[in-house]
Amino acid sequence: MAGTGPVPGGLVALLDVEEAGPDLFRGRPRGIPADRAFGGAVVAQSLLAATATVPDDRAVHSLHAYFVRAGDPAAPTDLQVTRVRDGGSYATREVTAVQHGRTTLVLTSSFARPETGPEHQVPALGAPPPESLPLPEESLAGAPAPVAEWLSWLDRRHPFDFRFDGALPRVAAGRGEAAPPRQRFWFRSREALPDDPRLHACALAYASDMLLLSVAVAPHGTVIGAPGVATASLDHAVWFHGPARADTWLCYEQESDRSAGGRAICSGRVFDREGRLVLSVVQEGMLRRRPV
Repeated sequence: MAGTGPVPGGLVALLDVEEAGPDLFRGRPRGIPADRAFGGAVVAQSLLAATATVPDDRAVHSLHAYFVRAGDPAAPTDLQVTRVRDGGSYATREVTAVQHGRTTLVLTSSFARPETGPEHQVPALGAPPPESLPLPEESLAGAPAPVAEWLSWLDRRHPFDFRFDGALPRVAAGRGEAAPPRQRFWFRSREALPDDPRLHACALAYASDMLLLSVAVAPHGTVIGAPGVATASLDHAVWFHGPARADTWLCYEQESDRSAGGRAICSGRVFDREGRLVLSVVQEGMLRRRPV
C-alpha cells in the first residue's frame, strides 16, 4: 500500500492507494509541480478505491465523474467509497474525493460479471501502426518554441509514450491558425504493469482524460493555458467494452462536436492493435474567453 509522500513517478506508484478506514482510501500526492491536479489521476485513484470494495469476479464497465473543484497535486486525496448496490450481476459504487476538507470529485462506477452476448462494432481503426510513426520530438520538429515547451511538459506530466498520427492542432495554434477539432495518437505506459485487468482498467481511466479537452479549442486558433482562455473539465464518462492492457500500444481518436454557452463537448474512442474498440469516452468542459 502507498505511503503519505509524493508519488515518485510511474503508473504503478500512482495506482496504489492505502486503506485508511472502512471503505476509506488515501491516494498520495503526485509530486509534480502544476497549478492543479490532473483530473485523470484523480479519476483513476477513485476508480481503484471503488474496485477494492467489489468482488474480484466483477469488472468495471462504466464510470461517470464530476469534477467539483480543482485538485491540489501537492496534497493527498481521501477517497470515501459508498456501496450503493450489490446485485446478482452488477455492483454500483460512489466515490467522493476530498482534499483540505472539500470535495474535489464525485465518481460513480458500475461493475459487472462477465457475460456473453451479441457483438457488433461500427467504428474502425484507421491509424497506421505506431512503429511507422515518428517520435514526438521528430513529428514536432520545426514547430514554434511554445510547442516544443509543451512537448517537454507532456513528457513530465504523463507516464506514457506517445506517437502522433498527423499534425496536432497545437502546431497550427502555435502559428495562430485554426485547426479541425480532432486528433489521433497512440499511447502506452512507459513501464510494464502487473497482470491485473482491474489495474489496467484504472490506468486506462487515467489515460482517457489525456489531451481530450484540447481538441475543443483547436477551431479557435488557441491552446489550453493560453492567455485569454479559461478551461476546466466538468464531467467525464468512460465505457469499458472489454479488457485491454495499458502497457501495450492503444490508439486514441478524439474530437469535439460542439462548443457553445461556455462549454464544449468532446468524445473519444480507444482501439487496441487488433482494431477492437475497447473504450468510449465523453467529456464536457468549460471553455470561456477571459480578459488578458
